[in-house]
Amino acid sequence: MRQSEGTSTGRNPSGPARLAMKFATSAHAGVYRASGGKLGGSLGKSPVLLLNTVGRKTGVERTTPLLYAMDSEDYAIVASYGGAPKHPDWFLNLQANPETSIEVGGRKINVRAEVATPEDKPRLWAKLTEMYPTYDDYRKKTDREIPVVILHPRD
Repeated sequence: MRQSEGTSTGRNPSGPARLAMKFATSAHAGVYRASGGKLGGSLGKSPVLLLNTVGRKTGVERTTPLLYAMDSEDYAIVASYGGAPKHPDWFLNLQANPETSIEVGGRKINVRAEVATPEDKPRLWAKLTEMYPTYDDYRKKTDREIPVVILHPRD
């Protein structure tokens, strides 16, 4: 599960840890897709989607399982990286190419990603931390501003 990206100390993960996370992420996405989201579609009571991005340097498509909260018809996600001092790669990829897709259950949805405005972020953060309180712990581990990303359906 990619929500625990990073380490428990808030440092960037080492090479072996990153490789293990990459393998776990790939396995999670495969199980999610094969089951139409019935397996891997939640973490406790928190729903999971698959975010598809294109690597800003490599051009390779990447898939990341992430927790989300609904905000009307939009999906809100958190670029927490487990409280690490840098942003997760998927967030940087979205900044370079905000037109992408997500998978929710068995549905693929084209979306446009946008960082929440300072006006919208507190409301969204409250929804997200109600769903997954550990986000507040991640925020305490880092000096960086943890972005909330809104995924607007384009279909």
